[in-house]
Order: sequence, then C-alpha cells, then structure tokens
Amino acid sequence: MSQQVRVRFAPSPTGALHIGGVRTALYNYLFARQNDGVFVLRIEDTDQTRYVAGAEDYIYESLEWLGLIPDESPKVGGNYGPYRQSERKDLYRQYVDQLIEQGHAYYAFDTDQELEAMRERLKAAKAKNLSYNAITRRQMKNSLTLDAQAVQELMDAGTPYVVRIKMPLKEEIRFQDRVFDWVKAHSSTLDDKVLLKSDGMPTYHLANVVDDYLMKITHVIRGKEWLPSSYLHVLLYEYLGWGEQRPEFVHLPLILKPSGEGKLSKRDAQEYGVPVFPLEYHDPKSKEILTGFREEGYFSEGLINFLAFLGWNPGTEQEIFSLKQLVSDFSLDRIGKSDPVFPVDKAKWYNQQYLKEMEDSRILAMMKSRAQHQGISLPDWEDAKFTALVDLMKDRITFPGDILEEASYVFQAPESYDEKTLKKKWNEVSSAFVKDLKDTFAKDEGAWEAEHIKHLLQDLIEKQELKFGKVMAGVRLAVTGLGGGPDLMVVMELIGKEETLARMEKALSELNK
Repeated sequence: MSQQVRVRFAPSPTGALHIGGVRTALYNYLFARQNDGVFVLRIEDTDQTRYVAGAEDYIYESLEWLGLIPDESPKVGGNYGPYRQSERKDLYRQYVDQLIEQGHAYYAFDTDQELEAMRERLKAAKAKNLSYNAITRRQMKNSLTLDAQAVQELMDAGTPYVVRIKMPLKEEIRFQDRVFDWVKAHSSTLDDKVLLKSDGMPTYHLANVVDDYLMKITHVIRGKEWLPSSYLHVLLYEYLGWGEQRPEFVHLPLILKPSGEGKLSKRDAQEYGVPVFPLEYHDPKSKEILTGFREEGYFSEGLINFLAFLGWNPGTEQEIFSLKQLVSDFSLDRIGKSDPVFPVDKAKWYNQQYLKEMEDSRILAMMKSRAQHQGISLPDWEDAKFTALVDLMKDRITFPGDILEEASYVFQAPESYDEKTLKKKWNEVSSAFVKDLKDTFAKDEGAWEAEHIKHLLQDLIEKQELKFGKVMAGVRLAVTGLGGGPDLMVVMELIGKEETLARMEKALSELNK
C-alpha cells in the first residue's frame, strides 16, 4: 500500500461511549497497527445542543483502559488538527461557498412552521416521501425559487438560513464498500440534507467529509447505520473535486441485543444483565448511573477479545487472542455482513478464561475495588493472605468481585447451614468426628497451615477407621455452612485457628439441638 494508512474514530461527546462504538474504535486501531498506519481520534461536536460536559474525558478514559491509544487526538495533538470539529468551524465555510458557487448547494430560508406545513401537505396527498428533496424544494423558500435580489434582501435582514445540498433528480449513486461490495441508491430517494446549520456550524455530513479529506483519511471504518448517508458523502467528494482521493468505505454490521431483535441499546443492560458501556457513566441529565464493563469486573483484554469476534472471524477454531495477535491476524476481508447477536454468556466466558491466567495481584485489586464500590468491609489482612484467597477461588469464579459472595464464609461465620447437606450428612458419626477434630486442633501446637491441618485430619480419620467421604461434608458444613467449596484446609488456614474452633463449637451447639 503506497499511501500510509490513516483511519479515524470519530465519536460525538453526547454521553457514554456505547460498546458498539468501542468495537468500531478497535477495528480502526487493529487495521492501523497492522499496516503501520495512524489511528486518529476526532471529536465530532458540531451539534452543540447535544454536547454533554465530561463526555469527551469519558471517551479518553475508555480508550486508555482498553489500550486503544490514538496517535493523534485533541489530547496529544498532531499535524492535522484541530481534532475537535467545533474548533474547525471557520474552515468549513469555504467549502460551503464552493458548493453554492458551483450549483451543488443552495440557501434555504424556511421556518420550522413552514417545514411542518410542507410535511402536512405531503401527508394529505399521501406522498411516500415527506422529505425536502428535488421535488418539494420547488415550493419552498430557498435560493432556487427566489431571485437573487430577494435572497440578498433576506440575508441582509439577518433572516436565519441553512445551506442544503442540491441532490440531483435522476442519478444513480454507487460505490464499492469493503464489506457490502457494490451498493447503490437512486438520487430520487434521497433528500436535500442540510450541510450548514443556521448557527453556522456544519452538519456531520459536510464536516466529516471535509475533515476526512484534510486529515488524509484512507479508510472510513464505521457502523453500517451510516451506510445510507454514504451516498451523500460520495456526492460531496465528487462535487468538491476530491473523488480520486475518496477513502475506502468499510461499514460494519450492527450489534444486536441478546434476543436478536433490534440494535443493542443502553436499556438492554438492565433487561439482560450485561453492561453496554466500557466504564460506569453518571448521566448528568437523567442522574442515572449506568454500569460499565470495568466496574462489573471485566478485564480489558478479555473484552477486546470478545468484541473482535462481534463481526470478524479469523477463519480458524482459535478463540483466545491477545491484542498483539489480533493486530497480526485481523483482516477487513473477514468481517461478515450479518449482524451479530450480543452473546452475554460468551462475554462472561471470555472473562473467565482471562481470569484463570491473570496475576493474583490484579484480581485482588479488582476485588477490593468492587468491595469498595458495593460498600463491603473487608478484614484487615495482609495482602499475602488475600492473595492466597484469590488463588483458592480463581478457578471457581467469573469476575474478581464474585469472591465477595462465593467466599463470604471466609470473611464471616455462617449464619445458617445448607439444608440438603444437613439432612444427608449431619449425623451422630459426623457430629462426633467434628467434636473430636475440634479437640485435636485445640490441643495441637503445630503451625496452623493447610498441610499440617490436613495431616491432623487424616490421622484422626485413620485412627477412628472412618472413610474420608463419611465425615468431610460434616466438617465443611460446620466451618463454612455449605456442602461444597474449595480446599477446606486452605479455608481453615485463612480464617485462623481460633475462628475455626469457634465455628465448630457453634455448629455442634446449634445442629445437635
């Protein structure tokens, strides 16, 4: 590839970054890194009415957490800035004027009331197309229906106006997309989109074309919801004389909600119990707190791996990919057309695979963060003791925070006992054994460590000529209140000798009534 690959991720700072946007950022990042290219972050804030304070910082933090660091952005700068569209306002006007002078765009002075009246007339006439287009513009107040003097008088009087593209009446617009191959639309089905708003700000359509050209973007990788707008963008490239430099379009399939019915939305987080945002987000408008993958205990590496497969397939049976491996193996040509369903269980499965291989210290840090987030008090242990707990539980959990619930008996004595185990396993033999084991523990002066505890227990079992399975469930029930769990010797070491003896005494007292 002779020209350096330059791609951009261009979110709007209007709220939390949706996980579909994260996947778009990931695919852009992978393609750039694979081709020794440049990954650009551009903030598209032309719609100032929807701007939300803090949303841009949220985007930065999300990308940093995921390891998708842009080469150029408002934060780090670059040779093609500014990278916020609101700071590029003045440069768009020259291209608007060029389109008007060449007859490809026009001024429109219609008020909101006049636009609504137009739609009502079209509804009454049972028209299929209710938009401002090559037909309806003939009856509206614009520079195509007014003479030059009338237009000038309106502008001199400060009458609000927008600039619209002059969509050709009968023309087929077609282009080749990397995913969907050749696509086409007839101009009669398209409307005269606004290019410049009455506040002087460009719309997304004009700004993104101008910015992509000036920033030398070679590939536009974005969701297929933008595919219908691409016909307008192709026209703008042609009208501005940039047809030969137009970037290659790569439209990604949508991510569907777990039911498969419709695009994944923030409301689905509550319904299906899965986040749709990378980080927790405090909505300043609704005051709603929206949960994030990070706060739920997902590892960024696992989430990246999971998202890569929502639209892309390596063509092999391999499922676990590091970010470095994804950079090596990713291919635009293996992105599918079909919209993938968001598989909740698969997201959890990926997290579990990464958790099993994760350093105990990192799991511990996330567990503590989760405890603090939930207002759970943890014992004043040394990190080594917590690390031993993590090592004990990591093969049994999906998220670091699961330890808080799955091993709650480590932090506090059981308040109740598993009914099924109590009925099946607690009897005269197991009760007597627990008493004898308690006495053995109390008399022993050896180190209170798992191996030594195991040795004492095995000696007692052999001395009383019992079978291991005959008494162990009763011991576990007395110490943890449960019928199953991880290595009980390690559990007893963690809770300490005094606590173990106290729990045995309590169980003997309560269960033998």
